[in-house]
Amino acid sequence: MSFLRVFSSVAALSALVLLGIQQAPAQTAAAPRTSFVPLARGVPGVLYEPAVIGPKAETAIFIMHSAADYLSFPGCTELSHRGYRVLCANNSSSKSGISNDGMLDQVLLEAKEGVAWLRRHPGVKHVVLLGHSGGGTVMSAYQFIAEGGTKVCQSSEKIWKCPDSLAGLPAADGLMLIDSNWGLGAMTLFSLDPAVKDEKAGMALDPALDMFNPANGFTPSGSTYSPEFTGKFLTAAGQRNNGLIAKAQMALADIQAGKGPFADDAPFVVPGAILLGSNNKLFAQDIRLMSRTRKPWPLLHSGGLVTTEIVKTVRVPENTRNNSPSLIKGALKTTVRNYLNSYAVRTLPDFGYDETSVRGIDWTSTYASPPGNVQGVTVPLLVMGMTGHWEFLAAETIYERAQSPDKTIAFVDGATHLFDTCKACERQPGEFGDTQKTTYDYIDAWLAKPGRFGGLSGG
Repeated sequence: MSFLRVFSSVAALSALVLLGIQQAPAQTAAAPRTSFVPLARGVPGVLYEPAVIGPKAETAIFIMHSAADYLSFPGCTELSHRGYRVLCANNSSSKSGISNDGMLDQVLLEAKEGVAWLRRHPGVKHVVLLGHSGGGTVMSAYQFIAEGGTKVCQSSEKIWKCPDSLAGLPAADGLMLIDSNWGLGAMTLFSLDPAVKDEKAGMALDPALDMFNPANGFTPSGSTYSPEFTGKFLTAAGQRNNGLIAKAQMALADIQAGKGPFADDAPFVVPGAILLGSNNKLFAQDIRLMSRTRKPWPLLHSGGLVTTEIVKTVRVPENTRNNSPSLIKGALKTTVRNYLNSYAVRTLPDFGYDETSVRGIDWTSTYASPPGNVQGVTVPLLVMGMTGHWEFLAAETIYERAQSPDKTIAFVDGATHLFDTCKACERQPGEFGDTQKTTYDYIDAWLAKPGRFGGLSGG
């Protein structure tokens, strides 16, 4: 990437940040102070500081996504309004969506720059990672490797062995996975279209496996798939998934033997597999799937009410068109190495999911997997899910596998994936209140619990 391109990208992103600050809803009379932080080449950051520095500012929150632009993510302002320093950063991957170039190993090295910068910043005593959506993969992998060293990401079960350059990551003091998904590998698996007949093209689809075929139960307003079709679809997706891993491993062996199309890597395009949005996910259309937790958990309501119950989604159906024929909207466009590093997770013969959970995924086969990574994390952990979106159920999967002695789970009733109120989910106006406030107030209380990070008082 040229210096001019990096400079132009940074300038554009900085403008978006300023716009985001101006539009952010005020929680206090004074807006947070912001400063540009160039963490590394092509890795811009913005430090948000409260207008009045108090004890909470000794705890700094670091926010980065796996690929998206997070310089003006709402949490940057919401948490700084509540008294914390917040560093929001972008990694060097493309933000256009045209390619999937954000190799996890490189992203982790860029996240290292953010943690190291906060460790050096005057007044910061504690660093807490916040991973939202695909950022859950980045932040859980970072802390997993920082605590365990490279031996944990070079172990025999890993599809991809991490490089020695990931040694010596400075560990954070806490980890927050807020509506994290199941990981880049699992989301690619869930997005995989088993109807694709040819791995070189997305045009030819098997109607018997097409989730958008009315004969299989599809309707644009929300589908009802039979157990037979669901089982057939997911079994075929799991088989296609493992076949792609084998194909990529063979291609890597050819590259390493000097038989590949290039000396260092090769293109790897997977039709009907892009993990963004609701692409090819059965549970996005049939909202009976992945619709409730297995166990009762705290559910946050408006006005500060907290109930403990089986948590049910309130989401509405998404995704009404098969994007597999599209290169831009439907295909994962990456490389052999990046696929194995960032997007591959091993499936078992019983892979599938139902109303309450997913089964048959080898969570520890990759470190692009929050449910696998949290098994090696010991710092305080907060896991939250938003019931207005289908990724909420990942919170239970992650929490139940977490080994942190200090771990907390909660769900927010009626919140979207970005934590604001799901208006389309309401049965009556105002049913869920201000879900963004509910979410960030809870995060604030968790961070400020006495004895967790410096003995701060709550509030």
